[in-house]
Amino acid sequence: MRTIDPATLSYRERHQLVLSGIAPRPIALVATQNRAGQVNLAPYSFFNAFASHPPIVAIGPAHSLRTMEPKDTLVNLLETGECTISVVTARIVEQVNLASAEYEYGVNEFVKAGLTQRPSQRVRPPGVAESPYIMECILREHIPLARERGGNGNLVLLEVVLFHVAESVFVDGRIDPNRMQLVGRLGWDWYCRAFGEALFQVPRPKVCGIGIDALPEEIRTSPVLTGQDLALLASVEQLPEPNPRFPNFPEGINADDVEVELVVGEPWRALYAFLQASSADRAYRWYMLQRIARAFLQRRQVEEAWQTLLLNRRLDGEG
Repeated sequence: MRTIDPATLSYRERHQLVLSGIAPRPIALVATQNRAGQVNLAPYSFFNAFASHPPIVAIGPAHSLRTMEPKDTLVNLLETGECTISVVTARIVEQVNLASAEYEYGVNEFVKAGLTQRPSQRVRPPGVAESPYIMECILREHIPLARERGGNGNLVLLEVVLFHVAESVFVDGRIDPNRMQLVGRLGWDWYCRAFGEALFQVPRPKVCGIGIDALPEEIRTSPVLTGQDLALLASVEQLPEPNPRFPNFPEGINADDVEVELVVGEPWRALYAFLQASSADRAYRWYMLQRIARAFLQRRQVEEAWQTLLLNRRLDGEG
C-alpha cells in the first residue's frame, strides 16, 4: 500500500484523495437566504446525518482557498440560521451540477439550474420541489476547522425541524431506495447510483455470533472461503452439529455437471451432482464441499452452508 502524508500534497491532490477514498457520499442541495431575501442554492457532498433525536445533520461548506472568504451558503447560514436541504436524485443531477458553478453573490441558482422553489413552513429558504425528500433546518453550531493552521473547512451542525417526503417513494410505509433514486458523490467527476442493481441487503445480526476466531481451523484457513463467507458462517450463536438428515433433496431433483450447477448458482443441484459422483480423493472432496458451501452463502443460506461443510466429517465417518 502507498503511505501518503497529507502535508506533502497540494490542496487539489489532498482534496481529491479525501473525496476518492471517503465515498460514496450523499449530496445535500442546500438552499439559504440572506437578510435581504436573496436565495442561494448549492450542492455539498461533505454531508451526513449524525443523530435522530433530535435529527441532526451536518454539512461542510469550505472557505475559498484563494481568498479565505466563506462560501455564500455559510455567509447566509450565519446571518439567518436557517436552510433547507433537498436530496439529489438521478433525474436532477445535471441541474445540480450546473448549480455548483461559482455564480456571483446574490444570484439565484434555482433560476440558473431551472429548479422550482417549494415554499417552506418553518424556515424562510425554499426547498427544491423536484426532490422527493426535503429537510427544513435551523443552525445549531458552527465549528471552524483548524483555522489556526490555515484550514479552510467548516463543520455546520443543523437540526431538522420538518421533513417533506414524496408519497411516491413509500412502499408499505417505508421509503424505497428504488423509488428515491438517490445519487452519491465520489472523487473527481465520478457519481454513483444508489438504486437498481447497485443495491443489496445485509440484515443486521439478531444474535452475537461466535466470531471468525471460533471457527474450526480448516474452515478459518480455507483458501476457498472469503472473509465475507467466514463472517456469515461465524454469525451463528454456536457451532452447528452435523444433521444426519442433510441433505434432504426434493423428490425428482436432477442436476447437470457440478461445475455447470455452480456457474449458474444452483448449490442444491451442485451438491446433488457432486454426491452422485463423489470422489474418493479426500482433498478434492473437501475442496468441492467448500465451493458448494460458498454457493449457499452467496444466497445467505448459512445453515445449508454449514451442513455442507460438516458433510466432510460424516463422509469420513467422524459424525
